[in-house]
Amino acid sequence: MGVAQTQMRSVGPLARSVTVLWGVGPERGAQLARLGIRTIEDLLLHRPRRYEDRRQVRPIGSLRLGEAATTRGRVVAMGTKLLKDRRRTLFELVIEDATGRLHCRWWNLPFMEQYFRIGSEVFVFGKLTSDRPPTMDHPETEVVESDEEDFVHLNRIVPVYPLTEGLSQRWLRSLVWRALNQYEAQISEPWAGAVILGAGGLAEARATPRQLGLGEAEIPAMPPRARAIRMLHFPESLEDVEVARRRLALDEFIALQCQMQARRKRFESRATALPCGGTNLLIKPFLARLGFSLTEAQKRVLREIRRDMAGRHPMRRLLQGDVGSGKTVVAACTTLMAIESGYSVALMAPTEILAEQHYQTFKRWFDPLGVPVELLTGSRKTVAPGLADRGSREADGEAPRLFVGTHALIEAGFAPRKLGLVIIDEQHKFGVAQRERLVRKGNYPHLLVMTATPIPRTLGLTLYGDLDVSVIDELPPGRGAVKTIVRTQEELPAVWEFIRSRLAEGRQAYVVYPRVEEDEAGTVKAVTKEFNTLKKVFLPYKTGLLHGRLAPRQKEQVLAEFRDGKLHVLLATALVEVGLDVPNATVMLVENAERFGLAQLHQLRGRIGRGAHESYCILVMGAATPEAQERLKVLELTNDGFAIAEADLKLRGPGELLGLQQSGMPRFKFGELTRDFELVRYARAIARWLVYGSAG
Repeated sequence: MGVAQTQMRSVGPLARSVTVLWGVGPERGAQLARLGIRTIEDLLLHRPRRYEDRRQVRPIGSLRLGEAATTRGRVVAMGTKLLKDRRRTLFELVIEDATGRLHCRWWNLPFMEQYFRIGSEVFVFGKLTSDRPPTMDHPETEVVESDEEDFVHLNRIVPVYPLTEGLSQRWLRSLVWRALNQYEAQISEPWAGAVILGAGGLAEARATPRQLGLGEAEIPAMPPRARAIRMLHFPESLEDVEVARRRLALDEFIALQCQMQARRKRFESRATALPCGGTNLLIKPFLARLGFSLTEAQKRVLREIRRDMAGRHPMRRLLQGDVGSGKTVVAACTTLMAIESGYSVALMAPTEILAEQHYQTFKRWFDPLGVPVELLTGSRKTVAPGLADRGSREADGEAPRLFVGTHALIEAGFAPRKLGLVIIDEQHKFGVAQRERLVRKGNYPHLLVMTATPIPRTLGLTLYGDLDVSVIDELPPGRGAVKTIVRTQEELPAVWEFIRSRLAEGRQAYVVYPRVEEDEAGTVKAVTKEFNTLKKVFLPYKTGLLHGRLAPRQKEQVLAEFRDGKLHVLLATALVEVGLDVPNATVMLVENAERFGLAQLHQLRGRIGRGAHESYCILVMGAATPEAQERLKVLELTNDGFAIAEADLKLRGPGELLGLQQSGMPRFKFGELTRDFELVRYARAIARWLVYGSAG
């Protein structure tokens, strides 16, 4: 989803081609198009990448090593020379002011010479790489030219824009200045009459804070859009820049949330809910057999789900819960609600290992209740008695059942007659399109999507704004504590001895590697290469190997042997991050831990601490950089998956956090998901009001 889709587009004068502006002919128009600037609105929303405060230009003599600064001086010398290897060039520019001289150097850019002349005044931005003499390598420069628009470029905070070949900062800054002066009055409020912008903002507002479901203190103070755009380009203070960004980010967030709410409203207008509130006929005996009581958080979530399943519109709910919080039991109760009501259920998991795990768990739970459970994956099809001659297609009047599977559930061969509920586990592993393909198998079935990877609050509202959200924020009692320790490669021999001591006590261990096979550089450890070494390290204990390239039957055999205690150590890739439940496994070692995201490491850590024994997660760094140490320290300090997800978002950003599999991530010009939660929440309330007439 691009910026054009996350923002209200103008249809009036601002939608005109940028080539109508004075000084923008076909050649300039083509250059601007390379920057994504095709309309006047595109130009006005071209976000500067930084700002220079030219009211406080540093004298050359005050520059310090490693400090970014802007200075100004007169060109006193310049020239290009061929270096000793005869292949590289060095262009050097020397400027001076009353306090000293500054040398500016560029390698292999001989054409730079044409931009300067002796006697020119030049602004220079960069860091000193040497102070004897003061030298900057590859700084940014801008020649001072005397013209009628000097006041745009001098003695003020000036924007520094992303450029393309052929465009200069000075030319683009002047163009923005002229366009803003000409079209500022044409910049309209896209949400006028509906959005409260707080003190100093729009006076007219159709919705009160109470109607938006927010308190007075939750309404951010914002300038009008036209004022924000001027502040973006020509701020009076650096604080203005952040105010402008937040206002323009709000517009982006409202547009995206309106799309989501409109999609949901269209869905609700044509979809009538299947009655799946249940009768408790199966849930009561199921809970009685469990052997433990549900937590208060699980009970609260089940009440929310039952209300949805018995409501007017099909449920569309996201269930978040930390590793080990008991989402599977909630999914089982939700499944039984649908089956009690006469409808079948499809549960889709991202991997065959997780699908097999769910199949075994649900079969153990549901067999005593007489509820059939089927497994459908790419390599396996386990069909309940009576269905063997019809594949997975239900006959009229046949008992409802649970289908557990992988992407095989999306294929055309899977077509249950009375599908009342779709459950998708580890939702972040699937794209939105895959989710919708499975839902379309039935007549608007209820949908429950689950994730054990806690989603930062801002991302949750941005990606899943059309879903209601339930959170299991309580762990079941009786779990062993998990202690996390960060270690270096040099400490590995002591780590192996520690793991052997746990094996001697009768416990089991995971050892996780980032790769199946070694990379060409040999800098990242691979599970297949280390297997033969560690088999000997752990003798007489038995070591198994698990990775994605094994045949399905081999994977099942290895997992079964580990679950049964026949294997004491399991060497694996991140394949084990979800689904495995072996309470006797109390140690996990992750090699090259800096290669994993924090949320993924937290998921891996969730494979231990599932029994009553104290557990240990040991994160071994392949490269003990300060950045790696800072990131992994988060896991030493907390077991709170939501706190870890927020830290991961700040450290890696939303794109890295979600990975390539998440196809629905919008790109914003101004919105910053690492710090805009309150804005996104406000935008969602506004969008609900705009689409539904209320924020409920």
